[in-house]
Amino acid sequence: MTTSTSDPRTTELIRRRAAELGFDVCRFADARGAWEAEARLRAFVEAGRHGEMGWIAETEGRRRHPTAMWAGARSAIMLGVNYGPDRDPLEALNAKDRGVISVYAQGDDYHELIKGRLKQLASFVASRFGGELKVFVDTAPLMEKPLAERAGLGWQGKHTNLVSREFGSWLFLGSILTELELPADDGAGGSCGQCRACLDICPTNAFPAPYQLDARRCISYLTIELKDPIPRDLRPLLGNRIYGCDDCLAVCPWNKFASAAHELRLQPREALREPALAALAALDDAAFRALFAKSPVKRIGRDRFVRNVLYAIGNSGDPALTPHAERLLSDPSPLVRGAAVWALSRLLDAAAFARLRAATPETDPDVLAEWAG
Repeated sequence: MTTSTSDPRTTELIRRRAAELGFDVCRFADARGAWEAEARLRAFVEAGRHGEMGWIAETEGRRRHPTAMWAGARSAIMLGVNYGPDRDPLEALNAKDRGVISVYAQGDDYHELIKGRLKQLASFVASRFGGELKVFVDTAPLMEKPLAERAGLGWQGKHTNLVSREFGSWLFLGSILTELELPADDGAGGSCGQCRACLDICPTNAFPAPYQLDARRCISYLTIELKDPIPRDLRPLLGNRIYGCDDCLAVCPWNKFASAAHELRLQPREALREPALAALAALDDAAFRALFAKSPVKRIGRDRFVRNVLYAIGNSGDPALTPHAERLLSDPSPLVRGAAVWALSRLLDAAAFARLRAATPETDPDVLAEWAG
């Protein structure tokens, strides 16, 4: 049953409790109105730009609008947690013998942190004001960025990510849908102007046009979501990025207003800030799980991660890393062995690579294709 709570003190009480729980921003949106996000989602899926993320197409019907997923939704409580870095993420791209892990994944998994706080806030709202509600943190078919824009947390920039006047590019989002009718905040409105820094910096040209993303060319998709070998023409463009990519976020001029995260669990672990590629290439499954305990990196698994590390080794131009790639030619995973072949094809001259090929027995067709180039 819908409950109207037009009293502004209601939202102020919720805002106050959200701040007590550690949220940096809390705003409100009407969950029912029409929006352009539905058409953008449809075009994205019809063009196949979601790649292997089949769950996006499978849930498109529920994903297109909050009320398509839950007919009872009336209002959205939109929350943000600042995860701003304490240094420019682009600087790490110059350390070719080091791996670059996206800022958001250098600390604990934000999903667990935010979900716990959302549940506490939801309990507060339900106990004080009643009404059914549901919580979300990037794990359900809910388009949170359009809702965040509607609530005024920021706007979706030309790179399709949320930009905040106060926090720049660095906000984790959480959502609570409720059947309560809460007073809505004003939207933020777009303020990208003529700037196209985020589009121009993309190493793989993943933006066909402003406000459009082709995930199949996005380094975050390639290093995290893609389970197969990364297309050969895109591998050199990865540089030393081994999990995600922050380029289009880090270059945004609005970051001049951003501040470093204060949440301890989101602080970067020193072991993940700029890890040595040589050490990462030596990880077996147990060591991988230990290093990335409570980290979002763990979900892609050791083999996919070491694949990424080997591509970075191949891009390093550092002959000292050759033994680390050569050792992985006998790895149990064909995904890893194939990446090792590619890395060595970049580090060795043609004669040395041919000698190594002649001395390395291999029967897996995918790895043989890597040897053939």
